[in-house]
Amino acid sequence: MLLEEEEKLKKIALKLRALIINSIYSAKSGHPGSSLSCLDVLLYLYKNVLVDCKNLSNVCRDRFVLSKGHAAPALYAVLAELNFFSFSELQNLRKIGHFLQGHPNMHLTKGVDMSSGSLGQGASVACGMALGLKLSGAKSRVFCMLGDGELQEGQVFEAFCFAAHKKLSNLCFIIDNNNLQIDGKIEDVAGFNNIKEKLEAFSLNVLEINGHDFAQMEEAFNYFKKSEKPVAIVAKTVKGKGISFMENKAEWHGKSLNDEEYLKAIGELK
Repeated sequence: MLLEEEEKLKKIALKLRALIINSIYSAKSGHPGSSLSCLDVLLYLYKNVLVDCKNLSNVCRDRFVLSKGHAAPALYAVLAELNFFSFSELQNLRKIGHFLQGHPNMHLTKGVDMSSGSLGQGASVACGMALGLKLSGAKSRVFCMLGDGELQEGQVFEAFCFAAHKKLSNLCFIIDNNNLQIDGKIEDVAGFNNIKEKLEAFSLNVLEINGHDFAQMEEAFNYFKKSEKPVAIVAKTVKGKGISFMENKAEWHGKSLNDEEYLKAIGELK
């Protein structure tokens, strides 16, 4: 990746982080930690990977499923960056009667391919999308982002089995591996570790990357293009990335900021 392109993405990501904080502060509720950890991957995915994602009438375009639907503020910020709607709409996050709800709704929000929120279901939906596209002869691909805590859902592993068995080479799972969930560290909550080895046991091609390094993302998604099996990219991230008092703190999984915290966060992002 060219240094100039990487620096441009970093500047956009910084702007979007501020917009995420603004929207959650305005809503007085939301999930800042989870949104900030996955933002960089979402930004790169939409800017550099998804084919024809803005042409919603094209049945052969690539699809994206945000299985960890509570990170909707990050998805909304990226969709605004791509002009699906204006940046000013982000201030209406979680407002009654508005289309930017706490979890993505495909019937309300332009650019959302799948309604999500109940953890564990996104992987199964992505499998169905990928199989349908494959059977239709389309060259489209499906990308599905899951949280590492979400992997504790049994339905997710059933989906991994299905993806491998059906040889869904057009399917890429992305794991936002920030090592924290609402109740604490993933290994403390459910003894969950060795994610790469677990995924490889399901016959997926698995890569581990720094989920805040755009050059590593480029290599991983290029690998997916050539893979003959479903791919899982384990993106190691920092919960609350970019804001010092939020980073690696489980308590910022799902709460808004008070006035003092908001001013400090925006100050750091500037």
